[in-house]
Amino acid sequence: MSKYSIKTISENYKMTAFGVSLEDYNDWAGNAAKTAAKKTEITENGKLAELLALADGQEYQINYVIDHKAWRGFGVMGEFDVEGAVVLNFLAGDYLVVPGTGTNKDRLADEITGKVFSGMLQEITDYKYVGPGNSTFVKSAENGEFYGEMWLRVKKIEG
Repeated sequence: MSKYSIKTISENYKMTAFGVSLEDYNDWAGNAAKTAAKKTEITENGKLAELLALADGQEYQINYVIDHKAWRGFGVMGEFDVEGAVVLNFLAGDYLVVPGTGTNKDRLADEITGKVFSGMLQEITDYKYVGPGNSTFVKSAENGEFYGEMWLRVKKIEG
């Protein structure tokens, strides 16, 4: 079983992000292309840098549900008023924290996300994912490696 931990967040918190709605959740290639295009757009127009400057400088990749549709974006911890950005609510509770390391900073968040949703959640039988969203951050580690964590709100299964 993969390594993970459970951490309790005592207060609701917000994240501010730019992103895209995903019409067909199972269109992996199309969704990856839409997400990459949004990342390129907000990087080139300076919107992501503007958000990072308002917050602590740590970027997050965020999966969420907005208007009953899957949504993926890039943003920061905290609530900021930036044109075109959305503010997402994350609820207090238990969070499954899944770490990962790799040498490609741009791919690590997707690698951790893939690991979690391609089987790890099914292996964890004492907690279930309850959302409404999740976030992953990646930062520099040592020796050219990067470190990342995915945080997902879960509920303990009583049994």
